[in-house]
Amino acid sequence: GAEEPGMEAEAQELPLGCGGAGGSPAAGRSPDGEERREPPQASVSNGGDEDGGRELVELKVIWNKNKYEVKFCLDSTGAELKQKIHSLTGLPPAMQKVMFKGLLPEEKTLREIKVTNGAKIMVVGSTINDVLAVNTPKEAAQQDVKAEENKKEPLCRQKQHRKVLDKGKPDDVMPSVKGVQERLPTVPLSGMYNKSGGKVRLTFKLEQDQLWIGTKERTEKLPMGSIKNVVSEPIEGHEDYHMMAFQLGPTEASYYWVYWVPTQYVDAIKDTVLGKWQYF
Repeated sequence: GAEEPGMEAEAQELPLGCGGAGGSPAAGRSPDGEERREPPQASVSNGGDEDGGRELVELKVIWNKNKYEVKFCLDSTGAELKQKIHSLTGLPPAMQKVMFKGLLPEEKTLREIKVTNGAKIMVVGSTINDVLAVNTPKEAAQQDVKAEENKKEPLCRQKQHRKVLDKGKPDDVMPSVKGVQERLPTVPLSGMYNKSGGKVRLTFKLEQDQLWIGTKERTEKLPMGSIKNVVSEPIEGHEDYHMMAFQLGPTEASYYWVYWVPTQYVDAIKDTVLGKWQYF
């Protein structure tokens, strides 16, 4: 029943890795077949107060205006730090963008990228619940935009547009068909006015991905991708025609206005300019 010589030496605690035991001999039997007991292991948790003999570094993790002070193993990797951030914030590692002197590499240790005590770790990202909360269906978002627009004064009543609309409907305007949506015609849309009251025609060059806006003076050839948005509104008293604007820049001054667009082509124009022309 006496212990073999050397058992006490074999039971000494061995060095641990950052996340737990590492390099310890497996429990088993001594060479003579007698059962050997495994010594108790000291647990080391990333960010805990017990360092288990490993070097920790104090970090300030900042996410969504919240600050977390964390003690973390200096020999842990960026991927392991992401797991720690997940436990603090609920932010999944795949949705985290962790910054320390640039994007934090997942495969390198904090020691390798020279993280020091008091270092600030910036985290960008949204939880799944946050994403679901703001991921409003497209139709609902469009309804909200239309509701907001309805609160404003109709465009056709604004002074800048009245001076064109008061000229009346052009004699050579293309016929309109109310309550019907049609594909774009194979010929240019013509007989409309621009903001200065001059005649304008629209030609859709699908093979070149361009919109040509032609006047008596010149023709502007615009790449479809340069048009940020398209807005339109029926003309009061003439709801079978619309006034329409192509947004060419960030301000209202960059809007190119066209008046007396036949209503049956409005949706086709919007879809064509905004990149859905293949459906037409």
